[in-house]
Amino acid sequence: MTTKQVDYCIELARTLNFSRAAENLFVSQPTFSYQIRLLEEEVGFTIFERSGKGAVLTPAGTQFVGFLANMREELKRSIEQGQNFSAQYKDDISICMMVRQAVYFLPEAMRQFARIHPDVLITPQFRYENGMEGFLENESDIVFALKEQTKQIPSIKIHELFKSGIYLIARRDDPLAQKNLITESDLYERTLMVGGGSPPALKAVQHRLIGSGKITYFNSADHDTTLTNVAAGRGICLAPGFLNDHSGQFAWIPFDCKESFSCVLCTHKNDNRATLTDFIDILKKLYLEAVAFPL
Repeated sequence: MTTKQVDYCIELARTLNFSRAAENLFVSQPTFSYQIRLLEEEVGFTIFERSGKGAVLTPAGTQFVGFLANMREELKRSIEQGQNFSAQYKDDISICMMVRQAVYFLPEAMRQFARIHPDVLITPQFRYENGMEGFLENESDIVFALKEQTKQIPSIKIHELFKSGIYLIARRDDPLAQKNLITESDLYERTLMVGGGSPPALKAVQHRLIGSGKITYFNSADHDTTLTNVAAGRGICLAPGFLNDHSGQFAWIPFDCKESFSCVLCTHKNDNRATLTDFIDILKKLYLEAVAFPL
């Protein structure tokens, strides 16, 4: 299967007309039809049913073209990234996190790193789930994680980054937004958003509050859904400080509890690049200097 055949197949699926698809791709119709036939012979099933009116995707063809479209988009991105990389850089360091704000000082670290290593590219990756699994399969060089997630995992180095507390998130017009510290009793008679993949420390706090019998709760699928519910006035929620995007849309008030999160960066034990060490050191220094920064 060639990339040209892939493009022909995707275009025919879009137009369902051999003449128009061939014209759009600046090729003769006989050549176009021949390539589609070769592709069908290679995959071993009919992708398009032909008729006097044009072409219709078969059920198998519909599924196949969906796969081809995704594959073509991935290939396009890979080529573009390769072109960018080859033009300016000789090495790449990828860092994976669940959301951009998890490593709040990443943009500043990238700026500082570029000044000393202009030929090394820092590539952020975002995976809300399974970031650690991808890292262990060598899909990234660095992964942001909670220290509790790293126990008994061989072949990794752990770099302590910062400790993050638990915060109450509320609308800015909520009376709780005027407080400097939230206690358990402040939440009585309120609706608390829970769930959405909360880490164990946060779940422990949520269960303790629910167990008091003095609050109601509402299950929310994920963090973005929770924030939407809070913005809509359906309730309030507790969240780790490392999810704070500092946009000012919500009030984030520290919650009085003993639980916290030890946030770390993990690298592969056999990755001893000096550039990787420099980048980790820059990030650690930025967090160390941010004494008054809410985390």
